[in-house]
Amino acid sequence: MYTAICELESVSPISMSRAHETPKLPGETDDAREARTWKEKGHYTKDGEVFIPAMAFKFSLAKAAKNMSLKIPGRGKTTYTKFFENGIQVLEGPILHGCSRETVRQQRVHANSDGIRGSGKRVWRYFPTIDAWSAAVTYYVLADEINSEIFKSVLVHSGLFVGVGQFRPENGGINGRFKLNKMDWKYV
Repeated sequence: MYTAICELESVSPISMSRAHETPKLPGETDDAREARTWKEKGHYTKDGEVFIPAMAFKFSLAKAAKNMSLKIPGRGKTTYTKFFENGIQVLEGPILHGCSRETVRQQRVHANSDGIRGSGKRVWRYFPTIDAWSAAVTYYVLADEINSEIFKSVLVHSGLFVGVGQFRPENGGINGRFKLNKMDWKYV
């Protein structure tokens, strides 16, 4: 098994849309609840530090491998996709350096009420947003088919064309894009 400890840095803001069940106050409208509870959509540690869920990075990497559809040399039409989907794990969501529940800003978006583009009624939604972020993410690479060059190539694609968070490129947005500043690849 290998680990790839990756220093990532944003190239666009990240906004979060974690589901929460904060109840409406008596007589409160849906719009008023949305405006009051927007910070609840973020991911925070018990100390109020902002983190990105581990699975966001795993899924982003797997989606990038699928998009790239790189063939494994000497294995016919076999691609790396299934090895990125099943042979890589991220166990901990990275804490964003210098970001806290108190420092996130509110982003107001006129969005589809059901979250499906072009479906009809639009409403105002509010999301916790961070303009610049960096984090160290540790990927555990179990698949022997994946070497450091292939991993790095897919990770770079993941950061620029798939992203993480709400309104990311994978879903037609521009947020949640990142670049790789440094990678430490180790056999463990």
